[in-house]
Amino acid sequence: MTDGEKIWLKQSKAGDLESFERLIEKYQHVAYNIAYRMVGNEEDAKDMTQEAFIKVFKSISGFREDSSFSTWLYRIVMNTCKDELRKKKLKVVSIDREIEVGESSVTFEIPDYTYSPETVFEKKQLHQMLSKALTDLPEQNRIVVIMRDVQGFSYEAIAECINIPVGTVKSRINRGRHMLREMITKDRILSLEIL
Repeated sequence: MTDGEKIWLKQSKAGDLESFERLIEKYQHVAYNIAYRMVGNEEDAKDMTQEAFIKVFKSISGFREDSSFSTWLYRIVMNTCKDELRKKKLKVVSIDREIEVGESSVTFEIPDYTYSPETVFEKKQLHQMLSKALTDLPEQNRIVVIMRDVQGFSYEAIAECINIPVGTVKSRINRGRHMLREMITKDRILSLEIL
């Protein structure tokens, strides 16, 4: 956290809305991406991010700074999404869509036209299998796999964010990856049997 961000945090804790907006502006892209990965669609992700920011604003005066602000914020975003998913009983994660964030957009799958149509079809099929497999992972494994493999968080940041030991994070990621491999292998075998 830069000196400017520390000042914004201090002023936000004192109730200054402008400082809070500046602080949130720095983290809104990653917060939205976490929400999007958890809920699987743009509208819900926007709603969950907004709801999380409201929760942060209401409780920022009590933020004890035991962890970094970003870790605290991302934890609130994840918990907001988890609560909503439980309410709706949804299990949706998409990994191959374009996300618009402000004036820019992030694309997670870029078509490569140098490959043959068969290779492109196989890649697309693999992405669909992976997306489906991610939604079928148990929540505790899905969260850490998304944070590590999709968002690129370090093991330590994930541990701090969801409040579990680093060893547990690594274990859940390994287990999640193993389950993903099994599901994708099973799906590929089934699709070959159909042909």
